[in-house]
Amino acid sequence: MWIADRWKDYEVLDASGGEKLERWGKYILVRPDPQVIWNTEKTNRGWKKPDAHYHRSSRGGGEWEFFSLPNEWEIHYDRLTFRLKPFSFKHTGLFPEQAVNWDWAGNLIRQAGRSIKVLNLFAYTGGATLAAASAGAAVTHVDASKGMVTWAKENAAVSGLSDAPIRWLVDDCVKFVEREIRRGNTYDAIIMDPPSYGRGPKGEVWKIEDAIHPLIRLCTQLLSGEPLFFLVNSYTTGLQSAVLTYLLSTELARFGGHVESDEIGLPVTESGLILPCGASGRWTR
Repeated sequence: MWIADRWKDYEVLDASGGEKLERWGKYILVRPDPQVIWNTEKTNRGWKKPDAHYHRSSRGGGEWEFFSLPNEWEIHYDRLTFRLKPFSFKHTGLFPEQAVNWDWAGNLIRQAGRSIKVLNLFAYTGGATLAAASAGAAVTHVDASKGMVTWAKENAAVSGLSDAPIRWLVDDCVKFVEREIRRGNTYDAIIMDPPSYGRGPKGEVWKIEDAIHPLIRLCTQLLSGEPLFFLVNSYTTGLQSAVLTYLLSTELARFGGHVESDEIGLPVTESGLILPCGASGRWTR
């Protein structure tokens, strides 16, 4: 398992009964987590006095209960800064487990010894974009949500990366890739973090089990003559790491290189266990 264990401003304090107790900077949150199917004694005092608690509803969805959480606050990871705020379906605007992939990609970019162009699809609030840009890459950041792209720009600004070579695009990721292929544009590295399920602007249904393989195949047409890496993330329970290995190995075989996939996770302070948080597939030359 690849573990995001270098955080100072984030910590999973405990996990029990379908929920995790987290420290985001100086604020304590309780949020649901479907992986936490065990029940242990909740001895950490944060369980009783969190700053906010997201309650799942038996009818689906849920809502936040706020005690002393501001509307917005910041946390840091190395030289990067992220603005956080509680919003729909338990999220804060950051997936801290992805830091293990930020480190991996950033190291490859710094060690490449040349200019690297990165395409980040389903780029959300820009964690991977900022990590790649901070390492010296030119990044094209694509997300279908205007609000998420605006948020990512704010994260870039507070991270001191306003002038970094980042191209911000609000677009459907598949349609963007198809247009880039027609334009003849190429990239040295591709990152994608597709949702498990979603709908396009015209009601098109996105289901990762059906769409991920065609998208990976499509994206290989955008790789440069000297590609550096290809990273795919999945939060879908049925799409295990071995499946990601097979998909990447199948579609990137002509480039040679090496594929490895594994679960990503976060350490739990109270128990010493690792909380699984999805899977990642990595191809490198």
